[in-house]
Amino acid sequence: MPASPHPLLPAAWSVPEVFRHRLGSSAGRQRAMLADGHLLLVLHDVPAAGSAGRTPRLFWRAADGAWKASDGETGTAALEAHLQKFAARVEQLEADEDEATRAADYFELLQQIVPLLRSARNLHATLQQARDSIPADRALIHMRDRAGELERSVELLHADVQNGLTYTVAHQAEEQAKRTHEMAVAAHRLNVLAAIFFPMGTLAAIFGMNLTHGLEQWNSPWAFWLVLGCAFMSGLVLAALVVRRPAPPPPQRQSSVELARHSRRPPPLRR
Repeated sequence: MPASPHPLLPAAWSVPEVFRHRLGSSAGRQRAMLADGHLLLVLHDVPAAGSAGRTPRLFWRAADGAWKASDGETGTAALEAHLQKFAARVEQLEADEDEATRAADYFELLQQIVPLLRSARNLHATLQQARDSIPADRALIHMRDRAGELERSVELLHADVQNGLTYTVAHQAEEQAKRTHEMAVAAHRLNVLAAIFFPMGTLAAIFGMNLTHGLEQWNSPWAFWLVLGCAFMSGLVLAALVVRRPAPPPPQRQSSVELARHSRRPPPLRR
């Protein structure tokens, strides 16, 4: 009796019928299936940037140990090529992370790394499940270990990007606080100058009015210098009051820029 067709399985594959029953119309999560000595790996391709969908890739190990992939490739090289695509994607993202300088750059990288991390983690778990199902297959042990290294690389890259984003946001907030403090100091200086010259301007406006106040001819010109001196002293007293009003800034910890020693971000975790 011919095998019933399935949208995910190639028609030429002579897999156990139980695989066709267990597979739905979509691939679903990454997993391994074992039946009658046959192993079927349901994996996902490298997640595409900006796409929520996942492209399935199926790998079938027949009972005699022969490997076939759903894209037509054969042998364990097909599975190795699948892992190499993940490794190439990690290298590309690491290069992008080295060039990132803004918070937007780090956030864009996180949007690409998170699905890659989830896919790499499930890939490692699937290959571990396959290795437990067929413990004598040395190729599966090698692929499992390679997938574990990929998962660790993506985890470290994810941590590096998160640290870079946190540092960049904190550094920008610190710079904004410095600029705000500089503006406050400049405004305070203007207030001090205004406080010094405010009494002078007030007295000049009063005595400059065309009214008789009895000082027009009194002990001239000493009356002028007396009024000017009183105004200047009043300005100094008012300036002293203005200077004392701002509360002292709270003690600050060492600047993050000094801690990083002029580095634009913390050292990466990758080794």
